[in-house]
Amino acid sequence: MLTIKVFGPGCANCRKLEEISTKALAEAGVEGEVIKVTDVQQIVAADVLKTPGLSINGKLVSTGRIPAPSSVLQWIREAAG
Repeated sequence: MLTIKVFGPGCANCRKLEEISTKALAEAGVEGEVIKVTDVQQIVAADVLKTPGLSINGKLVSTGRIPAPSSVLQWIREAAG
């Protein structure tokens, strides 16, 4: 099961990335969960200096931008093996 974390304070970009991640997970047909991380200390601890940030299974894959849905889908498929 994949663990996808979206890091951010809850801004529009963070919500959009959470939506993209949820859709990509469903499209990939992979079991997993999308967790929203809004705590500033946890965001900094994950090395996210600009939000939104995205990690898959503990690997930081994107920060400071909204990646293309196709990129998120590809990262999920790679992480799922």
